[in-house]
Amino acid sequence: MQTIFEPQSLVSTSLQELMREILVRLGEDPERDGLLNTPERMERSMQYLTKGYEEDPEQTLRDAMFDVAYDEMVIVKDIEMFSLCEHHLLPFFGKVHVAYIPQGKVIGLSKVPRLVDVFARRLQVQERLTTQIAEAIQNAIKPQGVGVVIEARHLCMMMRSRKTTLIHNNLLHAGCFSGETDAGRVSCAYSRKTRCVLA
Repeated sequence: MQTIFEPQSLVSTSLQELMREILVRLGEDPERDGLLNTPERMERSMQYLTKGYEEDPEQTLRDAMFDVAYDEMVIVKDIEMFSLCEHHLLPFFGKVHVAYIPQGKVIGLSKVPRLVDVFARRLQVQERLTTQIAEAIQNAIKPQGVGVVIEARHLCMMMRSRKTTLIHNNLLHAGCFSGETDAGRVSCAYSRKTRCVLA
């Protein structure tokens, strides 16, 4: 994780103090009943929502990889995902669908949602999140191919400007999921309106 050098005046400032200052600059009174404990709550909330920085995706998968003689598609779908847009620190949320074709190894099914959570609990953009999930699986078990689809609603759009329920889709597929293979046709058919990124 990159080291961030704070201005000297902020080195000894706690996160709660910074949150309190934000409330003041927004024109609020941090001493009123409803806001009295808000800086503490905000600190706990941000620590939880960004805890993925302290977690290792490789370690998450390392203890849950199993040798198999199996080469049919493995699909884990409808994984709930919540993350924070790095541009406005507003939530985006939706469903993640992961598919891969093993090449001697599989991942324990419970670890795929855990992997999604490791990357989602960071400041993110949906495109990078998609890529990170796919690359982590590719690097861990070297499957014949891997595909990741994310369907998400972005509050940075819905709350700030357009009053819409727009769902932003994107798909990354690699290996035998790319091109005109049977697996590739299956993955692209899954979401015809999805913007595809080949890897």
